[in-house]
Amino acid sequence: MDFIAILSIFVLACFVGYYVVWSVTPALHTPLMAVTNAISSVIIVGALIAAAEAESPVGQWLGFVGVVLASINIFGGFAVTGRMLAMYKKKERK
Repeated sequence: MDFIAILSIFVLACFVGYYVVWSVTPALHTPLMAVTNAISSVIIVGALIAAAEAESPVGQWLGFVGVVLASINIFGGFAVTGRMLAMYKKKERK
């Protein structure tokens, strides 16, 4: 694919993601975050494939950076989701 097609897909995905997240009711944000964190693992697979298929060192480094950033996103997202779920637990009375 050429650069314009890839850029168009990226911009369209940004708009769709923005409108999907902001149109969800607040009660559904926790499940939505959990599902999107699981889906984000596909990004790591894509970055690994991109790094493996890259012919230049720059492409390999960009694939590595993609893996690192997606990993940070996934682990941070699961940490935030865990904290959000902890808010729903009943507190013990003394």
